[in-house]
Amino acid sequence: MEKKTFFTVRNLALIGVLAAIVFVLTKFISIPIPSPLGKTALSVGNAMCVLSALLFGPAVGGLAAGIGNALVDLTDPAWAPEFWITFINKFLMAFIAGVIMHKVHVGSERVRVWVASLCGALTYCVLYVAKNILEGALVRGFTWEVAIMETLTVKLPVTLVNAVIAVVCAALLYLALRQPLRKAHVLSA
Repeated sequence: MEKKTFFTVRNLALIGVLAAIVFVLTKFISIPIPSPLGKTALSVGNAMCVLSALLFGPAVGGLAAGIGNALVDLTDPAWAPEFWITFINKFLMAFIAGVIMHKVHVGSERVRVWVASLCGALTYCVLYVAKNILEGALVRGFTWEVAIMETLTVKLPVTLVNAVIAVVCAALLYLALRQPLRKAHVLSA
């Protein structure tokens, strides 16, 4: 019996191409927003993270999202020390979206794509807010009240806007691309 392996040439190529797209969209299509708690930005990169998982599943999407965003962090000295946290958070965002899309077969495909996109984006929001509160209180030396207030007033609104962008863009792009990609045999039926 032949063992089925995840790391096929196809999957490695998909992960590499998708990670490159995530990198470009996150690094170059964003609006930086300064904050005393560190950098934050409006970006369309999260949309590609979620879209990767919707199209190609939790593992491929998760790895593409994690690798692409970790590489973005590694190109900026302000974010480089946290690249591994970004990898985990972005991986989980895409992984959750991919699991819901590909493993939970409740409702129509159209409903699943919106629910999966929303759950993936909200997963990232929760992880990002928690990370910033912990970092503010434990690393930067702010009181818990200041760390929470700073995160909720500066970072949370930006993260929620990014989540809306990710949900809408990923879901609409999935619905537009699924049939052409199936016809081109890029997606399985």
